[in-house]
Amino acid sequence: MPRPRPPLHRIQKPLMTRRRLRMIIVCGVLLLSGVIWLLITILKPAVQRTIVITTGADGGIYHGFAERYAKVLKREGITLDIRPSSGAVQNFDRLKDAHSAYEVGFVQSGIGDAMDAPNLQTIAAVSYEPIWVFYQGTTAIDRLSQLQGKRISIGVPGSGLRIVASDLLKQNGLTQQNTRLQELGAHKAYDALKNGSLDAAFFIGRPDSQMMQTLLRSDLKLMNFVQADALVRQFPALSKVTFPRASTSLADDLPHTDVTLLAATALLVSKEALHPALVYLLLDGANEIHAGQDYFTPRGYFPNQNAEDFPISDETRRYFKSGRPFLQRYLPFWLANFIERRFIILLPFMALLFGLLQVIPRIYAATMRKRLVVWYREIKSLEDEIWATKNPTEDHVRQWRREIEEIDANANQINIPQQYFGDVYALKQAISVVRARITTVAATVAHTPPHAAITVTTDQI
Repeated sequence: MPRPRPPLHRIQKPLMTRRRLRMIIVCGVLLLSGVIWLLITILKPAVQRTIVITTGADGGIYHGFAERYAKVLKREGITLDIRPSSGAVQNFDRLKDAHSAYEVGFVQSGIGDAMDAPNLQTIAAVSYEPIWVFYQGTTAIDRLSQLQGKRISIGVPGSGLRIVASDLLKQNGLTQQNTRLQELGAHKAYDALKNGSLDAAFFIGRPDSQMMQTLLRSDLKLMNFVQADALVRQFPALSKVTFPRASTSLADDLPHTDVTLLAATALLVSKEALHPALVYLLLDGANEIHAGQDYFTPRGYFPNQNAEDFPISDETRRYFKSGRPFLQRYLPFWLANFIERRFIILLPFMALLFGLLQVIPRIYAATMRKRLVVWYREIKSLEDEIWATKNPTEDHVRQWRREIEEIDANANQINIPQQYFGDVYALKQAISVVRARITTVAATVAHTPPHAAITVTTDQI
């Protein structure tokens, strides 16, 4: 009698248990959480919430500008840390120091350039700063060379006015050797002009400032720069502007004629490292604060890109071409900046996450079905053995019945979600088919005489 062939891989536990699946899911979630945490950790914050700006003296023009910018930025949740300085020169010195805390400041054109400070960029030119020369005496003065030998105030050390005044006088042949140059502030220079201890003085500032209104309404004479066209060619950082007749007083017709002046340009300058989103906010502020009409420019002339001292920022070029970025127009600043800042970095991760969301359900379904597939293999192996056994014996039948009942018992214990119940009942149907086949074989064995079985086997041998 041939010995029944032992099952090759039947009656085994499923390859994927519920506990093992749970561990895999937990590990996957922990891994995904770790990746997300790593991304958040290594990325810098979307944007800082404070900007340090260097302005000028308390009560000065630059300081007034900064206070208005602070109100604009506050609407977007950004704090402007305003720090006074002695003027444009100190602002430039602070900003060109790459390690200083100062990030933004107002710099007068002609103070420095990209050779002196390669780390700076111009956000926008924001206003003209007219240069005024007041003098006393009966003789009309309209050329700087006429001031040779006189007592002249050129501004305090460290101010942009002093640099411009010195350069202009030097170009006209006036030096310390042939002219008495003094370094006085605006108020002291005015007092000296009034008491006769000074012949002329340079001033800088807007005509609506308190100091300039005092000067314009005094009996001091205002110099008309008749050589302005030649001077702006010599000094590209300066511009020619006209102070219209009667701008100070229509009733008194002050001044009595149009006055040609020279003007420096106030530049809003930042370090190149300043976050682009903050540059856009500053440009919004500049557009709101400086776009109005004044004595020298029509509405909308400022802010502009008409500056050559430092490179114009990329954000400025885009802003004047097409406005703020798309997201910043329609989303809150913090959200738009968050998306813009992280989009490029997060895009591959989002694609991976999307792929995982598509694959995980399929993996889960395959895992659930694998619990059933292992038992289908058991049934198939058992059925193949039944068909392959030409002369089954009662021992074969007993073994097959034991195995099919064990398969059925295990199938009844499979823990599987409800949506896969159809597959479970398909497995039970397959078990019933094989069980029926075993019953048919058992009936055949029971009615077969022993010698017949031997004869069959002998014939096969």
